[in-house]
Amino acid sequence: MRSLRADTPFQTSKSWTDDLPVCKQSGVGSATNQIYREDGNRQEAHSFEDRTFHYKFDDNSSIYALFDGSEGSKAVDFCCQRMPAELVFGQLKDKKTDEEIKEVLRQAFVSVEKGYMDSMYDLLAYLAGLQEEIQGLSEYEAYQKKPEVVDQIKKTNLCLSASATAAVALIHNNKLYVANVGSCRVLLCQTDSNGVLKVVQLSTDHVLQNEDEVLRLSQLGININNLRKCTLLGNQRSTRCFGNYLVKGGYKEFEDLKNALQEPIISEPDIIVAGPIDEACQFLILMSSGFYQSIEEATGTDLVNKCIAQYVVEQFREQNTLPSVAQAVVDKVVRLHHDWFMSKPSNNPVIREDITLLVRNFNFPMLNAKKSPSVGINSIVISNNTTPICTPQGTIMNTDIRNTLCSTAATSTTSTLRNDNDMDDVTEIDAYVDFTDFINGFENDKKKGNLPACLNF
Repeated sequence: MRSLRADTPFQTSKSWTDDLPVCKQSGVGSATNQIYREDGNRQEAHSFEDRTFHYKFDDNSSIYALFDGSEGSKAVDFCCQRMPAELVFGQLKDKKTDEEIKEVLRQAFVSVEKGYMDSMYDLLAYLAGLQEEIQGLSEYEAYQKKPEVVDQIKKTNLCLSASATAAVALIHNNKLYVANVGSCRVLLCQTDSNGVLKVVQLSTDHVLQNEDEVLRLSQLGININNLRKCTLLGNQRSTRCFGNYLVKGGYKEFEDLKNALQEPIISEPDIIVAGPIDEACQFLILMSSGFYQSIEEATGTDLVNKCIAQYVVEQFREQNTLPSVAQAVVDKVVRLHHDWFMSKPSNNPVIREDITLLVRNFNFPMLNAKKSPSVGINSIVISNNTTPICTPQGTIMNTDIRNTLCSTAATSTTSTLRNDNDMDDVTEIDAYVDFTDFINGFENDKKKGNLPACLNF
């Protein structure tokens, strides 16, 4: 039961969140899913199911979120509307300690989940009415006698299965907090004491490959050996999410979940305090699982986080806005994944899922930007010291990204990065604007006493 209006990435309906101030130091890139066809024509498996927001409430608080939907956009649309409401209306006011702010985030997740589940009541009543129409009939008889009712039951169950994984990053009083459920990922790129760019994953992947999640599920009574073989938990890939009433309310109906002592798929977030936003923090990345999984699939790398950081660094050097940085990285990943598919000998169909990337810049310079959103006066150079960073081709390139203080005597900023060996070769750039007429006019008005009071010096 998909709705074209609700599922398309470019919605035109008015929302209360449209009036919230967008953070200008962030940008988003995205690409809809694609079924690869032999003839090369584009075909989508389903409508776009990712959602994001990036709001700056005031000088003390800003929030960034990414929601990755499944089985339609019902859950992601609800979360994208409800989550800001749980944080923007004074909930953070007077909250100063880390524990207080973590509790605000936790309560926001609890409220979003409860609100979404409460919104299912009408759909559940509709489902009960449909099931009453085929009561007493076997499955075969129902198909034969009332196929339209059976079809509506399937569509309703699909709608009840709608879910959303989420990653939320909150900056409050210049400190970063991250909360997530599911497989959306958050990375912080920061420099260490030697100026080397490091990538830190701040979120937890709530999937069946996570041993902590397998242990949690086994403690509920689910067979641990079966868990290690599963790719799905009921009908759900992630072990935590918003929504999916069908598996949360009816987990006893699923063979692999029926022995659980309580609901195995939960919406309880992992929340961490990442620390203060200081000069070492370069940029923050939020991404959908389809984004990093496409890179893993296309390159075969086990250093996907480093790959992603390298892709973003490359586009910071080339682009002049943050949205163009994010979109250029997404476009690169789309091309990589398509090229990988074209090189495969297999004729099996392949689907690339929706991919979304949100970039929040702190101190990383955009050398081509007319007015950089970077904080401070950091510049970046490449030195001869080495640390491995994965390249777009999946190989290892030795680079070391260092912060160096820009000289106030410098006459220009280059649009490309310099090697350390070239730093002494500073050349002046001829002026490309002639201010002669302005200077002459200024001097004439000064002699005549015609300058405004604010310029009379």
